[in-house]
Amino acid sequence: MSTLLEKQIKVNRIVTTSIEHARAIEDPARVKIIEILYKRALSADQISNELKKTGYKKALTTVRHHLDILKETGLIEIAKIEESRGAITKYYSTTTKLLGYAAPKDFDLKYSKVIDNTSVKIEKILKSLAPKTTKSKKVKGENSEDYSQYLVMEIMNRAMTSVFENSGKK
Repeated sequence: MSTLLEKQIKVNRIVTTSIEHARAIEDPARVKIIEILYKRALSADQISNELKKTGYKKALTTVRHHLDILKETGLIEIAKIEESRGAITKYYSTTTKLLGYAAPKDFDLKYSKVIDNTSVKIEKILKSLAPKTTKSKKVKGENSEDYSQYLVMEIMNRAMTSVFENSGKK
């Protein structure tokens, strides 16, 4: 047998998510719901109307089913409950921002220098965090190295979220 192609593949991206979150966002309508709820609380009726505006024609019962799945996984929460003339209306919001994008073909060429320079600085910070995270309590049945890496990713994720969310505020 002759080898026709062989190359080293360098890991340059880590995606952190749970199986439950991945399953919850596998449906495009649920992804759209999270996007709709970003920075505003809406009722199931309002969400249904917003979905229709973006091409997702879903029955209200289907929207409520999607909301239940997203709520069970912690991707959305009930932000407000109102009572009006004996009826209860729940308003949902999200603590998650999904970043979806299509990178241009020349992305690496255009941004490799800034990425490399900035990565070196961030790597120093991460290396200082690593010993602290290995001392954390291990989740039963989990690999301690994976858990330590997950913890570092979560620290970075929350720090980046804070920077992104507060970048427009003065």
